[in-house]
Amino acid sequence: MEFKASLSRFKEYKWVLGKGVGTPLLVLASLGMVVLPIPPLMLDILFSFNIALSIVVLLVAVYTRRPLEFAAFPTVLLIATLLRLALNVASTRVVLLEGHNGSAAAGHVIEAFGNVVIGGNYAVGIIVFIILVIINFVVVTKGAGRISEVSARFTLDAMPGKQMAIDADLNAGLINQEEAKKRRQDVTQEADFYGSMDGASKFVKGDAVAGIMILFINIIGGFIIGMVQHQLSFTESAQIYTLLAIGDGLVAQIPSLLLSIAAAIIVTRQNTDQDMGTAVLGQLFDNPKALVISAGILLMMGLVPGMPHFAFLSLGVISAAGSWWLFRREKQTATKAAKGELMPPNADQHPSEHKDLSWDDVMPVDIIGLEVGYQLIPLVDRSQGGELLNRIKGVRKKLSQEFGFLVPAVHIRDNLELAPNQYRITLMGVSTGEANVYYDKEMAINPGQVFGQLQGITTQDPAFGLDAVWVSKDQVSHAQTLGYTVVDAATVVATHLSHILSNNAALLLGHDEVQQLLDMIGKHQNKLVEGLVPEVITMGNLLKILQNLLNENVPIRDMRTILQTLVEYAPRSPDPDVLTAACRIALRRLIVQEIAGPAPELPVITLAPELERILHQSLQAGGGDGAGIEPGLAERMQRSLVEATQRQELEGQPAVLLTSGILRNTLAKFVKNAIPGLRVLSYQEVPDDKQIRIVSAVGQN
Repeated sequence: MEFKASLSRFKEYKWVLGKGVGTPLLVLASLGMVVLPIPPLMLDILFSFNIALSIVVLLVAVYTRRPLEFAAFPTVLLIATLLRLALNVASTRVVLLEGHNGSAAAGHVIEAFGNVVIGGNYAVGIIVFIILVIINFVVVTKGAGRISEVSARFTLDAMPGKQMAIDADLNAGLINQEEAKKRRQDVTQEADFYGSMDGASKFVKGDAVAGIMILFINIIGGFIIGMVQHQLSFTESAQIYTLLAIGDGLVAQIPSLLLSIAAAIIVTRQNTDQDMGTAVLGQLFDNPKALVISAGILLMMGLVPGMPHFAFLSLGVISAAGSWWLFRREKQTATKAAKGELMPPNADQHPSEHKDLSWDDVMPVDIIGLEVGYQLIPLVDRSQGGELLNRIKGVRKKLSQEFGFLVPAVHIRDNLELAPNQYRITLMGVSTGEANVYYDKEMAINPGQVFGQLQGITTQDPAFGLDAVWVSKDQVSHAQTLGYTVVDAATVVATHLSHILSNNAALLLGHDEVQQLLDMIGKHQNKLVEGLVPEVITMGNLLKILQNLLNENVPIRDMRTILQTLVEYAPRSPDPDVLTAACRIALRRLIVQEIAGPAPELPVITLAPELERILHQSLQAGGGDGAGIEPGLAERMQRSLVEATQRQELEGQPAVLLTSGILRNTLAKFVKNAIPGLRVLSYQEVPDDKQIRIVSAVGQN
């Protein structure tokens, strides 16, 4: 048993050591090649491994969906460059020591590249090598280095805007804490990655320069060694050592070019979940008009006398056929969308038999409805990558937790009467909000202070009315750098829906929801619910009281306190307004916490005593509904309350109007639509542990 346990531990340690020492051994082996002599056979193996490694890295870069999925690329680039330079040193030693013995003295890989690739002509070899170096150094490496530098700078500049966008999604309930933490880590890793790529591009650039210098050192050194030490003629030395030096240089330069291309592909990729082939083909051939024009130009060039007719005409015909196929596919897609063909594939295509009308043909109105134009169908279609359904689910979950009851499901359907990019939100069949969104663009919202203008479709955020611009997805980083908050179309619709539902919570609560609340409370507190409805209070009055609370932004999460209050006060008065006031007093700690948080002090706005007396008299004259308030007085009071509310909001403090219990209900209705940010409390609704600080008094001279 002890032997088996020891063997098991040995295997585990062996696996851990094998997994952890691979990279250090490769680095140490590369350094060893600089010092120790390498036989030609080992050089062939290592050169082949170097080429294979470069091909693998290039293919991984091509098929990587997001740059961060290959975050180890800068380290891989450094290790591959070190390996290649070490091989250059090792092969240089063999070429200079054994080159006089023939072209195979340094291994068959170098011989093959010296004889087969360049045809054994050292003049052609020098020209090919110089061209490869120019392509690598001047074009690929220089461009990739510049992109890495700019990407690193703009990524760092855009970090605050991305963090704000994550916080906004978290506050809106679109993501949870774990998703927010993951996104913050992605933002940090993205900045680290592009910063590392900025430095790694310098390795590639230095490697290209080193390749040129090593080539000429090998040629010059070979001439001297061949003519002085081995008494070879100038022609023989030039032929042998130049071919070996060029073969050695090409063996190193081709993997270097592959890695440079991989680096350029990585830094030019957008941070989207899509591989390069799909992205390039999808965007390059998405518009058939480009193929039509290209086909016309190619056909015209093919008809010009003296031109290669077969090449141009065949390419022109292929381009024309491709454009026709794209036009046909677009037409079929538009026709299906216009006809609303969203039925499953196996649905019965035969017309149904005529039958009499029934109550099944009378469709009830949706409590919450979302209608979209046909171009917005990809937003709600999961098969096309639509995220809106998940966002709406997150909104419902967040609002259900805030309100204290389950928000009804959102019924989504396409509506051909809407504009292609338009959506409409309905409550009880009545249009409550609508706007235009573009599912292939992003909305850049001006939060109040930005550092530049954007080119795009100017609009306003449908939820809060902020100035915004619809921009293409390749402008997102630039917009975030300028201080804009950038969100996608699904987030825009979900935020608008959340805002509308928050302002109309009372409409979402019906008899069924109240009964479900009672059933849920009854599972844990049966005595409290037993005999409550209809003996103590009717279901209609209970629904009215809960709707009154929701109308004034008071959540009904604490149903235990609400029901206990109704059990106490409902036998005395059946008036829903009186019972609502009693419930508000019982919920005063929750109400004040929703307004001002856990702070021990509550800043309030009060009415001057003379103004309160006038309002009391007006209520008595108007029968208690506020109809007797003189219009001029109402206008002046509203103006003063707006100014006081704005001052509180500028100071970052809640705006609360504190008044008597008699006036509270009337003033709450008075300011609800005119001053949405102002909350009205009565003196009885302030908890005993809260200190009141009067910030202004309306009506004082």
